[in-house]
Amino acid sequence: MIIGVGIDVVDVERFMETLERTPRLREKLFTAEERELPASSLAARFAAKEAIAKAFGAPGNMHWHDATVRRVVGGPPEVELRGTVQARADELGVKTLHLSISHDAGIASAMVVAEG
Repeated sequence: MIIGVGIDVVDVERFMETLERTPRLREKLFTAEERELPASSLAARFAAKEAIAKAFGAPGNMHWHDATVRRVVGGPPEVELRGTVQARADELGVKTLHLSISHDAGIASAMVVAEG
């Protein structure tokens, strides 16, 4: 059963300008594993986290660093949930997240389907 769907699009250059203006934002949004990735990958992970939040009904109490998006060579990206994001997934009955991310021509995008 589909519990929720989320999508997000990020302008990579504008996103990176925001991170440069507000350096602490990088620590708030990304796990240590994610922070050193190239700009397009960071923007794609931000889009993925936004899409997850939307698929979960966009509650305001989830912490961005409670989800890690990992690249899997030859396969779809993986999402590790913990803390506040895992608690929301459990509350909704989410068993599987299907995530697709892309970045091209200065735009990063992500789409999530939350399945129970």
